[in-house]
Amino acid sequence: MIAIGVDTHKQSLAACAVNELGLAVAERSFGNDTKGHGALLRWAAEFRSRRFGLEGASNFGAGLTRALTEAGEDVREVPAILTRRERRRTGRAGKSDPIDALAVARVVAREPGLPPARAENRARDLKVLVDYRDQLIYERTRTGNRLHADLQILAPGYLGRIRRLVTKTQLRDARELLRSTPGVRAELALMRLGRLEALDREIVELKCRIAAMIEASGTSLTTITGLGPITAAKLLGEAGDIRRFRSKAAFARAGGTAPIPASSGQTQRHRLSRGGNRQLNRALHTVALVQARVDPRAIAYLERKRAEGKTRAEAIRCMKRHLANVVFAVMVDDVSRGVLDT
Repeated sequence: MIAIGVDTHKQSLAACAVNELGLAVAERSFGNDTKGHGALLRWAAEFRSRRFGLEGASNFGAGLTRALTEAGEDVREVPAILTRRERRRTGRAGKSDPIDALAVARVVAREPGLPPARAENRARDLKVLVDYRDQLIYERTRTGNRLHADLQILAPGYLGRIRRLVTKTQLRDARELLRSTPGVRAELALMRLGRLEALDREIVELKCRIAAMIEASGTSLTTITGLGPITAAKLLGEAGDIRRFRSKAAFARAGGTAPIPASSGQTQRHRLSRGGNRQLNRALHTVALVQARVDPRAIAYLERKRAEGKTRAEAIRCMKRHLANVVFAVMVDDVSRGVLDT
């Protein structure tokens, strides 16, 4: 079996083929376009028994993933962390595209359980939609702050009447205020107000679309207290194929909820992990905060942790670690029932 590793970039692809011993037998670079994809397939045809591995299969390698899949090739997705670890053992100095391709190929040769690479599926669609919604919310916040600054200049003391720019009533009141104010700044403020209203409509439409996709997926994540459609979409989008995590501990570590040992001598302690996927961590944190307010079991758990001498923040971290186990178990069960195509 020949393992072919591909390091993907915006305009180029670096490919390396290794044998069962991990020794490089061929290397070559291609353009990351339709012509380059065809050339890579013809080059790989020299090896009768082969398996491809791509780092970035859902990003710069999405087009190549589609081309290889349509050609009937066995294509696996290689996590970046495995590539980094393998790169240290390549014996080549520095970092370059050929070195990364060699590292990817060796991971493919050594790890038969890598998940299949899929250019498009529900999890990635959800990630794209949730990321776009987050961008719109960020833009709305920025535009709203700029409008607040305009209103402070145009109508000092307006906060007594319009405290925030969130509801339709508040936006309507701001529009009436600006219409009676002359000048270029007021015109620009009205344009910003219109942009806020357009963003609100788009955010609501996206929320409805994401909620419909989550319902159609059949996932059981939304049965967890405090876990709504948007958070479920973020968890599915960031986690991807749950089968790529070998255990619940690996999932917790990937989400940055597994504490890191920080013991020395007779002092036994753990510290907060600042690694892992921060968006995954954010989703779990959101669920933990909601449960801390409304779920009696979570409230009792936090009280027990506080009685042990932990701060509220430390107790929330402990709860997030347990939530990671619950989420992992639900997602694994969903895949085993065939309700997810992640």
